[in-house]
Amino acid sequence: MEKISMYNVTVPNFVRVLGNLKNILVKAQAWAEEKKIDETTLLGARLALDQFSFVKQVQVASDNAKGTAARLIGAESPMMEDNEQTIAALVERIEKTIAYLQTLKPEQFEGSEERQVTLKYFPGKYILGLDYVNGYGLPNFYFHVNVAYSILRHYGLSIGKADYIGDLPFKNL
Repeated sequence: MEKISMYNVTVPNFVRVLGNLKNILVKAQAWAEEKKIDETTLLGARLALDQFSFVKQVQVASDNAKGTAARLIGAESPMMEDNEQTIAALVERIEKTIAYLQTLKPEQFEGSEERQVTLKYFPGKYILGLDYVNGYGLPNFYFHVNVAYSILRHYGLSIGKADYIGDLPFKNL
């Protein structure tokens, strides 16, 4: 059994859930083509007027995954332009995010639970790595993935909880 670490509660989960999101996006692209739905309509879709659009939800989920990991290891997160105008471009963004996360090694995260993490939108403050992961990094990531999923589901894409959760690493008794 693998020991719990800051690496294994973040990176593998980000990679798995982003992979699930990618699969959902591929389904959405095929569905939009089949139903002759303008992708621009989906990319701009929202659940509430004061929430980010679908495209922004996916971008923020990507940013949160790579940003959380980068902050924990004291590195700069790779920048992306936020210029995706198709579902295929969002799939590519997710693939780039996963590729970045897969370059990270568990030893880079050693001691990160005590690292002082600063966020530009909370000036003059820091939060310790473990509190950051539990209180912001993971919840914020899952929030934006869930909203992206919910927008597509709301607009009629036939997806369910299994698409969101994906495969689990079950073992035989």
